[in-house]
Amino acid sequence: MNIYVGQLPYDVNESELKELFSEFGEIASVNLIMDHFSGKSKGFAFIDMPNNSEADTAVKALNKSKFKAREIKVNQVQKQRRNKRTKRRSGY
Repeated sequence: MNIYVGQLPYDVNESELKELFSEFGEIASVNLIMDHFSGKSKGFAFIDMPNNSEADTAVKALNKSKFKAREIKVNQVQKQRRNKRTKRRSGY
């Protein structure tokens, strides 16, 4: 399951997130989103946990919890539906 983690402190690193989520089970990957120009965290990340029940437990336990003095948001990533009927504008 892919998990979104938001409202993170800007000084957080991937190893800290891995440590936080590994309490609930196996972590396949941690993707901390970084600003291309400054090299600093943008304040959100994606965690991939292969076991859905462990991931659900992590989401329920960590959503709205305190991490480094900030209340973080933790949610399951929802797959976006693609609309096959995308209207395109014709020329002017």
